[in-house]
Amino acid sequence: MTFPEPRVVPLRGGPTLRWGVVGPGGIATDFVSTLHAHTDQRVTAVGSRTAERAERFAEAHGIPRSYGSYQELVDDPEVDIVYVATPNSQHRPLALLAIAAGKHVLVEKPIGVDRADAQVIVDAARAAGVFAMEAMWSRFLPQTDVIAQLLETGRLGQVSLVTADFGANFGTDQTVSVFRPEDGGGAMRDIGIYPVWFARFVLGHPLEIVARGHLTQSGVDAQVAMIYSAADSAQALLSTTMLADTPAEATISGTLGRIEIRSPFLMPDGFDLVIDEQRQRWTDDSGLRLRDGLCWQATAIAQHVADGLTESPLHTLDDSLAIMGIIDDVRGRVHEAAEAALVGR
Repeated sequence: MTFPEPRVVPLRGGPTLRWGVVGPGGIATDFVSTLHAHTDQRVTAVGSRTAERAERFAEAHGIPRSYGSYQELVDDPEVDIVYVATPNSQHRPLALLAIAAGKHVLVEKPIGVDRADAQVIVDAARAAGVFAMEAMWSRFLPQTDVIAQLLETGRLGQVSLVTADFGANFGTDQTVSVFRPEDGGGAMRDIGIYPVWFARFVLGHPLEIVARGHLTQSGVDAQVAMIYSAADSAQALLSTTMLADTPAEATISGTLGRIEIRSPFLMPDGFDLVIDEQRQRWTDDSGLRLRDGLCWQATAIAQHVADGLTESPLHTLDDSLAIMGIIDDVRGRVHEAAEAALVGR
């Protein structure tokens, strides 16, 4: 068969935005690098809690202006949109700061530490009439759209089972942000959000979730396994862990065939379509791999803003709220089980 063409916004030649970055850490480094290398989007300013850190980041990435406070960054008239790339606990206050300044905002996932946190951001953005989105970048990859078209046309038949895992060994340093409850850490928020997003993308919102896991010494979820039940008796088997590197693969199986997404499933590469045991391979011909794929969401946002949209139809604010609700539910179940186990000792 001939695969459908991905319906994605081209990386070059379309509308552009002037980006400001708050939180010049690892994910911001990758985001800025791929924007400047592969798109016409440009980062015009960076803000941090210290002027020195902002200056170093600006010099490393050719950014013309740097600020030693977040307020100065959002007040910059040469910034159209603010990318919030700080620890999770700072997503809400910094998103609200940008929105109050009349800026569009892209908030690194998860959009908040919980659904209530996210709802505050959503309400503020909608009231202000600015564009806002959670940085669920995997949704904007060419391979994701090709898969969406295969699902839309029923190429797999009735989908019955989805699998997705994402695990990474974060080491044992309990002072790192992902291990800190006060920073909004934990496996589900940091990396488990990807399997949850993927299952919901394929199957729709769950009717029921069964979850088991355990906590780190610092009290955040370290590892979680989930059974996700959806409409028409479809299920997903999902897992995440901060204790080990896992294959990070995903599959979609239906009555007529299956899709096997190459590792890591959340990043650009491709997949195999298997029909009657005949295997056909689709590969992203952009050449972008791993976190270079962060740039696709930026060009999509620039087009959305040019079109007068305040949300992405591919990953709406309601989608983000729904996913945060799932994560809240799963985390609650894991914490309740851990507390019950302590009481039973």
